[in-house]
Amino acid sequence: MLPVAKKSKMRKRTRRSHLALTPVQLMPCPQCSQAKLPHAACGNCGYVNAHTKITIGSEES
Repeated sequence: MLPVAKKSKMRKRTRRSHLALTPVQLMPCPQCSQAKLPHAACGNCGYVNAHTKITIGSEES
């Protein structure tokens, strides 16, 4: 079965306009200045906010 009419390039691209990838937003950690995701614990020092800190276990081989 064939399509009724050809879809123009503009109509096709307009439909797919919201499928574009967005870059990951990173912010510096206030404690160690390493890049981290906002509203997440720092992977380097474990800092979350002024009242909370997560202890990061060292990897043993």
